[in-house]
Amino acid sequence: MTRLFAGTPFDIPPECDLCGLPETDCKCTPDDKAEAEAKRQREADRIPPEKQTARITTEKRKGGRTATVINGLTAKANDLPALLSQLQTACGTGGTVKAKEDLIELQGDHTTAARECLSKIGFRVK
Repeated sequence: MTRLFAGTPFDIPPECDLCGLPETDCKCTPDDKAEAEAKRQREADRIPPEKQTARITTEKRKGGRTATVINGLTAKANDLPALLSQLQTACGTGGTVKAKEDLIELQGDHTTAARECLSKIGFRVK
């Protein structure tokens, strides 16, 4: 044993979080590491559905069309596109996400179906 900490946890070289290789042998690009860090941060920012309240309203649009608007769910705490696809499947309609305004819009009046779908996922609904 020639090194001071040979065989102890302090002697183990640091490993890359992505590939598991020692830092000196790591082949991960800085872009890969930045993407992995961003993904970890998104997962850390997530809030469980039980702690969030979704507000469902119906808006009248020009031309006599109606839209179901779901707000109160932030884009930082949720994966709004995935939630939109679940709502579209449950309601059988089209829709869009407005991430800047933290809104989900569904075409037509689907308040009851959206309320059932969101409560099934675990969100509190008003």
